Amino acid sequence: MPGAGRPTSLFGSCLELPLPHVKIRPANLNTTSPHLTSPHLTTPYLTSIHITNFTHLAQQLTWKSYNPCVPSLDIPTTRDTGGHTLQMTLLTALGLRRKNDWEPLTLIDAILLSPLNLLVTIIYSITLFLRGRPFTPPRDKPAIRIVCLSDTHDRTDVDIPPGDLLIHAGDLTNAGTVADIQAQLDWLAAQPHQHKILVCGNHDSFFDPSARLPEDRGKSLDFKGVRYLIRDAVTLEFKGGRHLKIYGAPDIPTCGGSEMAFQYDRSSPPWTNTVPIDTDVLITHTPPVSLISSHSTSFHFISSSPPAKTSSSNTSHKKTHLDLNLGCPALLQEVWRVRPKLHVFGHVHWGHGRQTVHFDDCQRAYEALMSRPPRGLFRDLFPHAGWRDALAVLGYGIHGVVWKWLMVGPGGNTSSLMVNAAQMYGNTGRLGNPVEVVDL
Repeated sequence: MPGAGRPTSLFGSCLELPLPHVKIRPANLNTTSPHLTSPHLTTPYLTSIHITNFTHLAQQLTWKSYNPCVPSLDIPTTRDTGGHTLQMTLLTALGLRRKNDWEPLTLIDAILLSPLNLLVTIIYSITLFLRGRPFTPPRDKPAIRIVCLSDTHDRTDVDIPPGDLLIHAGDLTNAGTVADIQAQLDWLAAQPHQHKILVCGNHDSFFDPSARLPEDRGKSLDFKGVRYLIRDAVTLEFKGGRHLKIYGAPDIPTCGGSEMAFQYDRSSPPWTNTVPIDTDVLITHTPPVSLISSHSTSFHFISSSPPAKTSSSNTSHKKTHLDLNLGCPALLQEVWRVRPKLHVFGHVHWGHGRQTVHFDDCQRAYEALMSRPPRGLFRDLFPHAGWRDALAVLGYGIHGVVWKWLMVGPGGNTSSLMVNAAQMYGNTGRLGNPVEVVDL
């Protein structure tokens, strides 16, 4: 629940204190089972644990986020890391370190991974703020109000603002059955917006024949006026004679089993030259990202060596464009090529929000720095290639701010906006993120 007891993360979100959700098995039970059976960690039980037993318990703790795509974080055993296991377990339990790569960095995470990246992220965010809005609606024609949703996961308790265009960027459901998807379609169709656009997500299994449940084969959906886009575009007309060309695609890097829809291997992404160059609004389920790093956040505090790899080769740690670095770099390349005025996506719940993108040298330098493997707290203090990127972000950022305010003025129409429209509040299983509304 929001409020006291949850530390605020680096990026403004709150983390659930994990202790009430951790399942514990006392040390005298069968240690061969990977499952933990006691439903709660009570204070009397905690105070009665000797340090040796607590270390043993640390070997068995496994967290699983709400999203089935989220990889479990298996705490390393003391045979591998000694006292580091207890250290990491306690910090994670207190909410000072994140539990897995699908949660935002805490301040400690960010400092230990790369103080340089932390500093540059703050600088970059300030420059984006000072450069103002990415665009303003035309003065001689009415604005088009776009309402953005994603990741509702069967829920309909959303206060949807009025607008001209309603977008849902996928993960309507959890199980992806015909019945569940139809319920979401009925809900969307009942909204008063002039146009409604849908791109499915990896949880919406029925849309992908290869992921469709056996009991749903041969069934169909009634879209009731909701436009479903699957790697295609549509041009819509709005009041005042305005038009928007919208392209939508559901494809997403592999993040789960065969029940997940439209997955592709990261080594063969489908994005190159697929989005029409005149696209105004791009809708995908996956976010874009500058690069996927193979390193996790689990490493020693004092070690000067790079962090060890985890069992998942797609884990990462930095937040580049509302994605926690869990998106697709090939998609970002395509976005750079097309430069749509608005890019709406979801999938990464903790990445919810909006970010201006200018497609300039400042953004290029920022993405270059964020794509570098983190060097850790101490190695970051010594000169390396990332310093050059950091200085470029600072220099180009100052230039962009000065040019904006002295030459162009605030609110020009030269930039774009990225929106992570996920409604699910992190991995809590409940909705809570505000609906994103954009005026074009």
